[in-house]
Amino acid sequence: MNVHLTIHGRQGLAGQIYRQLRAGVIDGRLAPGERLPSTRELATQLGVSRKTTLDVFERLIAEGYLRSRTGDGTFVADEMTRLAPRPPRTAMLHPSVALWESLPDVLPMTSRERPPEFDFIGGVTDKALFPFDQWRRCVSHALRVLARAPGGYRDPAGEQELRLAVSRYLAFSRAVVSNWQDVIMTQGAQQAIDLLARVALRPGDVVAVEDPGYPPARTSLLAAGANVVPVPVDDEGIIVDRLPPEARIVYVTPSHQFPLGMPMSLERRLALLAWAQQHGALIVEDDYDGEYRFEGRPVESLKSLDKAGVVAYVGTFSKTIFPELRVGYVIPPAPLGVAMRKAKQIGDWHSCTMTQTALAKFMLDGYFAKHLRRMHKEYALRRALLLHALQHDLSPWLRPLPSSAGIHLVAEIRADAMTGSGVEAMLVERAAAARVGVYGIAGMYVAGRPRPGLLLGYGGIGTDRLRAGLDRLKAALERRPS
Repeated sequence: MNVHLTIHGRQGLAGQIYRQLRAGVIDGRLAPGERLPSTRELATQLGVSRKTTLDVFERLIAEGYLRSRTGDGTFVADEMTRLAPRPPRTAMLHPSVALWESLPDVLPMTSRERPPEFDFIGGVTDKALFPFDQWRRCVSHALRVLARAPGGYRDPAGEQELRLAVSRYLAFSRAVVSNWQDVIMTQGAQQAIDLLARVALRPGDVVAVEDPGYPPARTSLLAAGANVVPVPVDDEGIIVDRLPPEARIVYVTPSHQFPLGMPMSLERRLALLAWAQQHGALIVEDDYDGEYRFEGRPVESLKSLDKAGVVAYVGTFSKTIFPELRVGYVIPPAPLGVAMRKAKQIGDWHSCTMTQTALAKFMLDGYFAKHLRRMHKEYALRRALLLHALQHDLSPWLRPLPSSAGIHLVAEIRADAMTGSGVEAMLVERAAAARVGVYGIAGMYVAGRPRPGLLLGYGGIGTDRLRAGLDRLKAALERRPS
């Protein structure tokens, strides 16, 4: 028989032939018991000396891949049957694959194939307004620091300067008082939630989440093996009386409930803290965009009211700088601190030192506070424009839900304007046909009856484009479907 081998150049001929024959045996292209050409035939076929092929065969015979029968030839060893490929048995080889495959998709993402011309996706910021010149100076500073420092792995909890900057910022802006040693830097808020689930849960433990709620957090808890129980919300936040008594974790977004937008009332906050203390549960407070508050006085964070040590405070720079930065933080209760550091170290050892060093300088030199003030003013204008459109031009179809913070609004679909079980999807499709990206909230419910509505983000769309996008959305809604 002819064996298909490829020779590249004239160097290492024996090694090239050996590796290709061995690979053919291992991957099953040369079957057990199959007869190989003689060393003379193979040498002629490849244009090499017979000594080269003799050396290769002798090595493969010595290693057990081939067998030689005097007067009969050389064959692939019968023992190689155990290497023959078999159909994969995914469930047997990877028992957790079924769990991961069953997890739902998280938040909607903009299509790269045909992105909308006007995109109202939530949770993104306007990078056109970010002070990249200042950031470039901070990155240059970080590079100089790294160039002078010896190489090595760093503290899993993060760089001291950044942890200090975060603790000062939270004390001033969110009344969260902590030592810098209490802060653990993460790859966004999502990793913070994942780490908390790793250290505070065992498979099968009950976790309570808001319904509707933030899908990525719910998915992360499901991936940890938790029994996730949806708990309804009302105008004051999660309904404490509906919490399952066996819950080990309660995940909430009290400053700006995701997605509906209302803040948790002070009375409800105090009731939740008392419940957690009574039941020995951990509250995970996700303060994802509480920096942007446009009405009323600042609302106390749960962490600032926590005297019993039951709250883990989670934050992110994704909504204040931009999501690609991938920097978040968590301040866990003291008893979880050591476990969280170890879990972070096992997961990725530590976050990017250069990014942390640059961000620390950005904050400590006052650039971050100046950027926040500028963005607050800009987002207030965008929010006012969106509310005006919802209350006037778009009012025949949509009604805004009360919301005093954040960078998105939810507008419910008026029952007197559109009816039917698929009204939300129909409206989203009609907008998409007009190249306007709007996003339904039905997928953010688990057990509750979905309230048909749209999540309209204004963080990533400039003022002029926001106006034009709202005009395009109105025209799409006025157009009768064919």
